[in-house]
Amino acid sequence: MRLIRFGQQGREKPGVLLDGKRKDLSGYFQDWNSTFFAESGLEGLAALLRTDEARRLPEVSENERWASPVARPGKIVCVGLNFSDHANESGMAVPTEPVLFLKATNTVVGPFDDILIPRNSNKTDWEVELGLIIGREARYLNSIDDAAACCAGYCISHDVSERSFQLERGGQWSKGKSCDTFNPLGPWLTTSDELPDVSKLRMTLGVNGQLMQNGSTEMMIVSPAQLVHYISQFMTLEPGDLVSTGTPPGVGLGMKPPRYLKPGDIVELEIQHLGQQRQTCRQA
Repeated sequence: MRLIRFGQQGREKPGVLLDGKRKDLSGYFQDWNSTFFAESGLEGLAALLRTDEARRLPEVSENERWASPVARPGKIVCVGLNFSDHANESGMAVPTEPVLFLKATNTVVGPFDDILIPRNSNKTDWEVELGLIIGREARYLNSIDDAAACCAGYCISHDVSERSFQLERGGQWSKGKSCDTFNPLGPWLTTSDELPDVSKLRMTLGVNGQLMQNGSTEMMIVSPAQLVHYISQFMTLEPGDLVSTGTPPGVGLGMKPPRYLKPGDIVELEIQHLGQQRQTCRQA
């Protein structure tokens, strides 16, 4: 299944993508939120889509905004330096354990919404990442198989970063990761049963038509399921939470000389089987 949400900010409704068309499911479900995932909503949705009612679902207007495919998560856990080739371009050693940091949840916006360049920013950077949505509570998991069972599905997660805030202004990374609009998500969530192998997905990101990132999830140091298992030893992952699993090489920070986003720039992202994003950069 491919879950989508649509509508104005603050008034989003749930839907699905069927045969390339967005279908409105707000008459059957409140939202794709923590309650939906926690109460076996995916199973109920799958059952509905097998009935004749699925053919009669209302179609979403083409003019409706694409929203994040899931409601605002309870938390966003990000993984730093999880691609060996990205660690190399950053001049940093491959971590002996996953590097974790939290990102503010109000950064989540739709896949085609504008990116706001923060005030006093001169180093806003791009990062295409594989996003993982938690489908059931993950706490002190015993195995990788248990962790895989907690994965509801996957989507594109754009981990926008302000490098001077992140690295030069003191404190932890969250300061440079949590500016408004710094996590475009979507356009859809592909459920795990339809994307069982996430180990060889091509990932690309371009700025103004120039390819910047061209990588693959096969270069991940720690797999998504392994990350869920690892994170669960330190904190409880709840249904609807987002895990952003790291980025391949080609970020602006790693270029010589570094290159960063400016107002008017257009960023386009794609992950194989998970669709495309497109954002225009604006000044906050």
